[in-house]
Amino acid sequence: MSNLLKIENLHKSFTSGAETLNVLEGVNLTVGKGEQIAIIGQSGSGKSTFLQIAGLLDSPTSGDIYVEGLDASKMSDREKSNVRLEKFGFVYQSHHLLGDFTALENVLIPAKIKGRVSPEDKEYALSLLEKVGLLDRQGHFPSQMSGGEQQRVAIARALMNKPMLLLADEPTGNLDPQTAMDVSKLLKGLVDAEGLSILMVTHNHEMAKGMDKVFTMEKGVLSHE
Repeated sequence: MSNLLKIENLHKSFTSGAETLNVLEGVNLTVGKGEQIAIIGQSGSGKSTFLQIAGLLDSPTSGDIYVEGLDASKMSDREKSNVRLEKFGFVYQSHHLLGDFTALENVLIPAKIKGRVSPEDKEYALSLLEKVGLLDRQGHFPSQMSGGEQQRVAIARALMNKPMLLLADEPTGNLDPQTAMDVSKLLKGLVDAEGLSILMVTHNHEMAKGMDKVFTMEKGVLSHE
């Protein structure tokens, strides 16, 4: 299995006045192509900060990040942006849908960022909405959909540019237990069907079941369960 993402000796700290808060303490992790990894930890354990850095949305205080062997520290901001757009898909606890856009328009946002939306892009977006069970809701706005439906649209959007790696931060954290279970099964099924890698952080042990590897984050230290 070749490596998609490799993280070595990652540290992150924040300084305020004379005080320094160490959030990540020498984290090492490798995500192979097609590999599914969950990181479990309580709020404040550092897992969301880690995911932000792994997704090239933040920079570490020290340590190395490699995406398909390329050193992220040597990438320009534009190159990092291209990696995020072309290789990564993001799913957050909050769906972050645009309220003035329909479900279909929200799914098409990554294609819009890349440039002109082609008929093939629209066809693919519709196929994604069908996969998440919302084809009949394509013309609805977020305010017209339930929380679970909105998160399904967010998952479809994350898949729009056919990423190699999904980064999921508490993807069911804002949902009721039954809806969370449904969305969890949907996400896992899509990852399996598409052969994607996924790196997910969660405090939900049930959601982590079925992943290839499960790690625990505690006070910025990552350990294998």
